[in-house]
Amino acid sequence: MRFGGLIFDFDGVLLESEWAGNAQIAEFLTRSGHPTSVAESMHHFMGLAGRDFTDAIERWIGRTLPEGFAEARAEEDRRALAEGIAEVVGAVAFVRALPAELPRAVASSSSSLWVRTHLRHLGIEGAFGENVFSGREHVARGKPEPDLYLHAAEAMGVAIGDCAIIEDSPVGVRGALASGATVIGFVGGRHCLDGHEERLRALGVRQIAHDFDEVAALLA
Repeated sequence: MRFGGLIFDFDGVLLESEWAGNAQIAEFLTRSGHPTSVAESMHHFMGLAGRDFTDAIERWIGRTLPEGFAEARAEEDRRALAEGIAEVVGAVAFVRALPAELPRAVASSSSSLWVRTHLRHLGIEGAFGENVFSGREHVARGKPEPDLYLHAAEAMGVAIGDCAIIEDSPVGVRGALASGATVIGFVGGRHCLDGHEERLRALGVRQIAHDFDEVAALLA
């Protein structure tokens, strides 16, 4: 391992939640009279949270959010928290194989409750200890600003320049690159459709991993 610390995004890197969430958004918007494919939802909304997320949807449909949108999202989140969502292929085995002494953290736009609940579903709740950080809770500015990654590195006691960040979304990649860490663009999730790798490369990502075997090789 040539890095002093490892920072993971969560949704779309460890958990296949990007596909599930964007499928629900696309279905709701289409049913509300705004035809939207899963690919379009991922292109416009993936990686965003809070007001940035709702603003992006309103720009896409050209109006305020349809009635019932927040309730439908909340119901989908409740279902996912209760039932769990599949791992990204190879994610759990990769985390479990990390050297015990290697500092690692999760830096997610999702809530701590979301991340910790799904880590428990995946059986790796203890893998990150206290180092689970939310852009909604732990910093004033979430992604695409670099603050969350800098916060995670400081909490681990590792200089950000000695960290690698595994990110899948353009929003996350922008913040990760701005932080000064080495960024691995991960395109191994179900949501990474044709053109996703090119989008990350266009933002300045030089190292791309199509699965966790390639992540391991880039870290070695």
